[in-house]
Amino acid sequence: MEELNVVNDINHAGNWLIKNQELLIRHVINLTSTIIILIVGLFIARIISNGVNKIVITRNIDTTIASFLSTVVRYTIITFTFIAALSCIGIQTTSVITILGAAGMAIGLALQGSLSNFAAGVLLVILRPLRTGEYVDLGNISGTVTNVHIFYTMLKTLDGKIAVVPNGKIISGNIINYSREPARRNEFIICLSHDNDIDLVFCILRNVVNSEKRVLKDKGIIIGLSEITPISLNIIVRCWSHIDDLNTVYWELMAKFKKALDEQHIYPPCATKIEVNLFKKHL
Repeated sequence: MEELNVVNDINHAGNWLIKNQELLIRHVINLTSTIIILIVGLFIARIISNGVNKIVITRNIDTTIASFLSTVVRYTIITFTFIAALSCIGIQTTSVITILGAAGMAIGLALQGSLSNFAAGVLLVILRPLRTGEYVDLGNISGTVTNVHIFYTMLKTLDGKIAVVPNGKIISGNIINYSREPARRNEFIICLSHDNDIDLVFCILRNVVNSEKRVLKDKGIIIGLSEITPISLNIIVRCWSHIDDLNTVYWELMAKFKKALDEQHIYPPCATKIEVNLFKKHL
């Protein structure tokens, strides 16, 4: 009796297989396709994320940003891969996408400030208005860029302080980059009294500037009377030098201007006529 039941079960199973042969083949194909999609998707995600990481690193962008971007790309591809795999085996992905969208919206509202800094960080990476090692002015703070992270940027100020600035504030304000160009212009304002001969002053100042080897002569030297006030003549001097020499050239030229003008007894307006006369009597 038991043998008869076993035979009947086998016959029923065989008949079911024959009747549902197309359905089984379709499921096997769908399952195989799902496995292939998963394997190929994970492989592509790995290849593309590694490629993004290498490209970002070759552009001298901070390794933290490179790792973060490659991770975001990888898991984005993996997410779409799983959605495609679920769709292949017949699961309705509309509800899954809806749930993911709702979750993304909730997370976005909860992390609105962080996402704003993240988006700004992505723009800083793409547009690159500032780079590591450059000296920048961000409006209320200035310093040398030490790291550009995906949410914030770190600056080292001239007095050795470390400032952490959110990327959202950087991208929404003005960025003045002092290091991007190889040469910059120095500007001097020299105030002299009205009784000085400006032609002689111009000649003295020009000789001083021309004697400085680090001044870029091909970019031009401007010396002129910029303003006449009731107490002084304001003379402007403009010249260019390499960015590494900028401060040194400024300090040394200021000292040379002072010495050269003193040698010709040319004084600023703060020197009164009595002091000048006393000085001349002692010569």
